[in-house]
Amino acid sequence: MSYTNNSKKNKVALIDCNSFYVSCERLFNPKINDKPVVVLSNNDGCVISRSTEAKKIGIKMGEPYFKVKELVKRNNVYIFSSNYALYGDISRRVMKTLKSFSDKIEIYSIDEAFVDLSHIGENEVENYGKEIRKRILKWTGIPTSVGISNTKTLSKVANHIAKKNKTGVTYLKENIDESLKNFHISDIWGVGKQLSKLYIKNGIDTAYKLKNISNSWVKKSTNVLGAKTVMELRGVSCINLETQETKRKSCCVSRSFGKKVTSLEKLKESITTHCLNAAEKIRNDNQTARAITIYIRTSPFDKNRKYYSNSISIDLPISTSNSLELVKKAIDGLKKIYKCGYFYQKAGIVLSKLNENSEKEFNLLAPIMENKSQTLMKAIDFTNAKYGRNAISIAQAGINNTWKMRKKYSSKIDTASFDFLPKIQI
Repeated sequence: MSYTNNSKKNKVALIDCNSFYVSCERLFNPKINDKPVVVLSNNDGCVISRSTEAKKIGIKMGEPYFKVKELVKRNNVYIFSSNYALYGDISRRVMKTLKSFSDKIEIYSIDEAFVDLSHIGENEVENYGKEIRKRILKWTGIPTSVGISNTKTLSKVANHIAKKNKTGVTYLKENIDESLKNFHISDIWGVGKQLSKLYIKNGIDTAYKLKNISNSWVKKSTNVLGAKTVMELRGVSCINLETQETKRKSCCVSRSFGKKVTSLEKLKESITTHCLNAAEKIRNDNQTARAITIYIRTSPFDKNRKYYSNSISIDLPISTSNSLELVKKAIDGLKKIYKCGYFYQKAGIVLSKLNENSEKEFNLLAPIMENKSQTLMKAIDFTNAKYGRNAISIAQAGINNTWKMRKKYSSKIDTASFDFLPKIQI
């Protein structure tokens, strides 16, 4: 579809994938289309994604699974453990599709992105939104909602409205006040729980009332972000698209255990695995770490056992992304904070003081060590990318990791592995 440029008026679209995790599971399991479906968080703890059908029977977002078990059983709800490898891959495909519509895109989260549509003519914007939705569905199989307006905050409002439209697209440009009058204060982008309480306490319970509040009250009662939100609701763009991806300043990998861990050996396996994953992430970003933090803790909610939590930070002599070096330091740190006799629930590592790999440090042995390290790490990353994560690992990571997260309802779909592709009976 071709479009002409009739106007340079600021236009921002928010594209939001509908019930994203559920939609990803449905891609490879069409029998659950139009059926109530929920996806659970780590260790099958809470509901983090619901289909429309699941919402209608009363399952709430963030509800602990044990509380809705009977409701799930009574209504034949399909349950899935979270599969972040799958969701991440599908998200990348969606974002790549979006980039074919505009070179100015801000990936806001795994299932949301802002896209600059200022180059599209005023009379063609809504059809352009429909084309975006149509192409994403065709190329990735993921249904979306598209909200368009002249500020990011208003495009969020438009997206809420679009979810209730048959077309799935809303261009909010006329009768904006009517839409804001029916938009609750807590649903406004950038307005959290505490700010909502403050607004409601002062009689501001809708986006319309917030839009028309006095500037002096906003400056006195809120912060800069609060003032920007008000201006955005008035149609004045104050929050720019962040099209340049910023490098992370730290990298954290942690997991709660599927069952409590008591032994140092099992904690070593956990810390090693987390360290390998974190090292791979910073290598993908062409970064190195100068410090590492290791932490362990027991459950703060277990009233029958004594609580213990501890951490240790270690500065590295030379910035590195070498998995073997980082694991060695992490294990040394773990030994210093481990205490026998406790039932540990969680362990994690944080790589910090991250630098660009191009920022060289002066060290006589660095060139020799670095060349050998980079060659080995590249070989490991290439093999794991081709044959699946942990195809090559180290012995300290263990094999039968009984401490790993519970995934009782996992769909076991991995779009990066041929072994997991659906098979067709002929």
